[in-house]
Amino acid sequence: MSVGDNKISGRSNDPDQIDLIDLVIQLWRGKVTIIVCVVVAIVLAVGYLAIAKEKWTSTAIITQPDVGQIAAYNNALNVLYGASAPASLQMNVIGRFSTAFSALVETLDNQEKSEKLTIEQSVKGQQLPLVVSYVGDSAERAQRQLSEYIQQIDDKVAKEMVVDLADNIQLRTTALTDSLKTQEVIAQEQKDLRIKQIQEALRYAEQAGVTKPQIQQTQDVTQDSMLLLGSDALKSMIAHEATRPLIFSGNYYQTKQNLLDIETLNIEKAKLHAYRYVMKPTLPIRRDSPKKAITLVLAVLLGGMIGAGIVLGRNALRGYKAKA
Repeated sequence: MSVGDNKISGRSNDPDQIDLIDLVIQLWRGKVTIIVCVVVAIVLAVGYLAIAKEKWTSTAIITQPDVGQIAAYNNALNVLYGASAPASLQMNVIGRFSTAFSALVETLDNQEKSEKLTIEQSVKGQQLPLVVSYVGDSAERAQRQLSEYIQQIDDKVAKEMVVDLADNIQLRTTALTDSLKTQEVIAQEQKDLRIKQIQEALRYAEQAGVTKPQIQQTQDVTQDSMLLLGSDALKSMIAHEATRPLIFSGNYYQTKQNLLDIETLNIEKAKLHAYRYVMKPTLPIRRDSPKKAITLVLAVLLGGMIGAGIVLGRNALRGYKAKA
């Protein structure tokens, strides 16, 4: 026997080396076992697919509402405050929607049977548009439930806006009414003061015996020179001032007009919306889980691995017993 034959014989008898051909032969001889394991794994996979809860995701994209959708709200603000509307009332309406929707997300997640509802930015770093999605156990339910949740938040935000406007209408009405009363009191006081001044001038004219006008130009008459109009003229002026209506400034009538405009507001009938669809809730055509193809492929691979392990383990055990 040559030296080369001894080396080959030594390698083939080395227990630490693996003979791939021998492994293939063992696996081929145990193919029935492997096939059985694969079939069992496929059956289990099919059973899992039959009973596993399906997950379907419906998605929608929303953004800031159109001007027409909040026209009544903006018009009411203009009537109430004009160009000086508080910034807190002119806040981004979609911000209200996003906040309320996020609260609903947390509520659904903390239920005993949690529901997966999400809201996030469509483009990272940009506030709008927003992507909202819902995971349901069927495509139709996911789409329907997402639409219902969006509508629920829209109704909630619209009601909040109406309540805010109602509170501001009440406050503004009270403020304007108080302003009118104040201006009326001031106008009455001015009228009373005017009459007192004429009465004082009449008293001086009677004491001085001035009964007829002593001046020709009445527009230059002052409080000190009013007695020169004569007692007859002053008595006539007092009677005229007593029946004369109160004199108001232009601000009084502007305030009254604002109050009338506010009283005609009927915000409760306005249809307000806090969002606009960029993409309506989709009807998913592919479920998220379970994945049929991936599940079956994994079942075949896992069944084959288990079958191969059984065959090799059984042969190794037989060899060990034979040596023993």
